[in-house]
Amino acid sequence: MLTQGLAFDPTNPEEALRQLPTRQAVFALYGESETAEPYIGVTPDLRRRLKRLLQPATGQTKRLQLVSRVRRIAWQETGSDFESLFVQFDLLQKVYGTKSLDRMHLRSPAFIRFHGGNPYPRLTVTNRPNLRESQWFFGPFPSRASAEHYSDELLKLFLLRRCPEDLDPHPAHPGCVYSEMKMCLAPCYQGCTDARYAEEAEAVSSFLATHGDSKLVVLGEQRQKAAEDLEFESAATIHAQYQRVEAVRALAPELVHPLSELRAVILQASPEPGQVSVFLYENGQFRGPAPFSTLGMRIQNEQSGSSSLFAQPMALEPVLESPAANQDTGPAVARASRDLLESRLDTALASLTAPLPPPSATTRQGHLALLARWYYRPQQKRTGEICFPSAHEKDPTGWPVKAMLRSIGRVAAASLR
Repeated sequence: MLTQGLAFDPTNPEEALRQLPTRQAVFALYGESETAEPYIGVTPDLRRRLKRLLQPATGQTKRLQLVSRVRRIAWQETGSDFESLFVQFDLLQKVYGTKSLDRMHLRSPAFIRFHGGNPYPRLTVTNRPNLRESQWFFGPFPSRASAEHYSDELLKLFLLRRCPEDLDPHPAHPGCVYSEMKMCLAPCYQGCTDARYAEEAEAVSSFLATHGDSKLVVLGEQRQKAAEDLEFESAATIHAQYQRVEAVRALAPELVHPLSELRAVILQASPEPGQVSVFLYENGQFRGPAPFSTLGMRIQNEQSGSSSLFAQPMALEPVLESPAANQDTGPAVARASRDLLESRLDTALASLTAPLPPPSATTRQGHLALLARWYYRPQQKRTGEICFPSAHEKDPTGWPVKAMLRSIGRVAAASLR
C-alpha cells in the first residue's frame, strides 16, 4: 500500500537513512519475514524519526532500537496530519483488522437516536449507530455530554416523552412528573391521541434533520403575520420563542446530519507542489485523495476584504499559453479561468464517486471516527477545510463550487507559508 520503499542493511544504516526524505510521512519497518507484523508509525520528518529508531546508540539508553531487526523500509509522503491518519488507519487495518481501531484509539462518536420505529418515538444518545435505521441517527457530536445537552434542550421545545419504557397506554397508568408539568403529551395514560403524538414526533424529527429550520420558518412566518396585524405583544412573544429555538439550534455543530445523509468534502494540503488533496466522505467511508491542480489559480486577498477569487496571485509556477496563441508577442502567462477551475473540481469529484462495494464495519467505524476527530479539533490546530453539499444549488445533492474553490485557494495559500 505504501508507495515508496528501500532495502535496509543493519551493518550500514547510514546508506539507507541518507536516501530518506525530510518530509511528513507514514512509514512501516519490516523484518526478515514479510509476513511478520511491521512497525508502523507517523512522523512530520521521516529521516529524523528513523535516525532515532535505526541509528545505533552509544552507551546505555532506554530509546527503542530496531536496527538489528529491520530489513526493509516502506513509506508514503503525506501533505497533512489528516492524510497521515487516513493512510495509517488503512495500513493498520490491512495488518491488524479490527484491532486497528484500538491501536489508533478510535471510538465511535456520539449520536442522537430518534426511535422512529417505536409507536411512541423518543430520543436517546448512543455511540452505536444502526445502519438499518441510519436516517434516524443524528450526529456525530464532539462528545456524549454535548449530545445529551443538545437532546435535553431540544426536548424543552417539544412535548415528546422522556420515559424509556415500551408504552402500553391505559387510563390507569400513573404518568410521571413530566406529564404533571405539562412537558409531555402523556401518551402513557392516553393524554393525547396517537395522531397528535405522531404529529409531535414528526416535528422533532424534522427539527433534527433540518438543523431547526423547520421550526424557525414557521415561527418566522407567525412573527411576520403578527407584526403585519399590529399585534406587537404576540410578535414579541413569538420572537422570544424564535430566539430560544436559535439558541438550541446553535448547540448542534454543522457536521451533525442524519447518518444516511452525511456527506462532506475535506480539502488538505498535498505532498505534491501545486496541488490540493480532495477527500470525499460518502456512504460511510472516505475516498481519495484526488489531486486538484492550482497552477495558474489566483486566490482572494483575505486582508483586502475583496470577495473576488482572483484578487491576489498565488506564488505558483506560471502557466504558459501555447505559442500559436501568441504569434506576435510570444508565450505569455495565462490565468486559469473560472470555467477551467470548475472543470478541474468536477473532474476531481467525479474520480471519487465511482461505485465501490459497501465498506466493512471496521472501515465504516474507523472513517467516521477519523472524520469526527479531525473536525472537532480546536480550530487553531485543525488544518484544511470542509465543505458540505449545498441545498441552494440547482441540484439539491450538488456542491457549492464557488465556495469550494475559495476554500481550495486558502488551503493552497496556507501550504505555501
